[in-house]
Amino acid sequence: MKPILISIVSPVFKAEKILEILVSTIENSLVTITDQYEIILVEDGSPDGSWAKMEELAAANTKIRLIKLSRNFGQHNAITAGLDCCQGEWVVVMDCDMQDRPEEIPHLYQKAVEGNYDIVFARREFRQDHFIKKITSKIFYWAFSYLSGIQRDNTIANFGIYNRKVICSINQIREPMRAFSPMIQWVGFSKTAINVQHGQRHSGNSSYNWSKLISLALDISISYSYKPLKIIMKVGFIISLLSFLYSIFILLKYITGGINVSGYTSIIVAICFFSGLIISFLGVIGLYLSKIFDGVRNRPLYIVDKKINF
Repeated sequence: MKPILISIVSPVFKAEKILEILVSTIENSLVTITDQYEIILVEDGSPDGSWAKMEELAAANTKIRLIKLSRNFGQHNAITAGLDCCQGEWVVVMDCDMQDRPEEIPHLYQKAVEGNYDIVFARREFRQDHFIKKITSKIFYWAFSYLSGIQRDNTIANFGIYNRKVICSINQIREPMRAFSPMIQWVGFSKTAINVQHGQRHSGNSSYNWSKLISLALDISISYSYKPLKIIMKVGFIISLLSFLYSIFILLKYITGGINVSGYTSIIVAICFFSGLIISFLGVIGLYLSKIFDGVRNRPLYIVDKKINF
């Protein structure tokens, strides 16, 4: 058998209505490059009929390879499952909602080959998301860049093409906190980005709401940086210094007779403020401990229920 040149890895969640057009568009785009390809679709515990549709497509084309996870493990764990099984010299990671346009794959591949790059990101110059989604995305990437120390472009997500050696490096990272894009940044290698057209979502809404975005930002920041702990230390030092200066001020006022009646309000305010601060600090430390606990349990990143066409 000839070696596979390009692998497409896409996690699938609530995509029953768009899978057929997704696969056909990918196939039409890959024909311009090679006939040695594979399309790996990873069903991540989708509650709709995505798996049945995937089986129908795989029966018609053995180059479509399916992985069904035993439950919903999350987008990035589903990507990990696909990367563990792909065999291509080049690997394209993309979402299944058609906002990552398959028509851009030849441009990504051409840039990688001509420029001898190991990584070519797809930069969404004009995002087709609604205003609130754009704002939340900018806030997320700003917070991530600040807390992690890794500068991120909010126009770049998972969509891109990656050399086999990059994917092999990613597959060596088995920590439970999965975030594909930061891991790509961490492993290094030669990289660039090209502007691509961002497609409209064909159906449904993004599964990332405010709660999930905040949770993801916290998880990534804690997994990739000690900065939150440093911020706690700095805040604690500043409060201690201010408290020391205020104590000197109060002592001088007492000595000079400036204090006659002790203040009930100031005591209550101080107790509430510092109690909240201590609980917040303990919460951040607890998050780090929870990530350590997740790591030492060494549970699998995902569990496969079925595989087809492998």
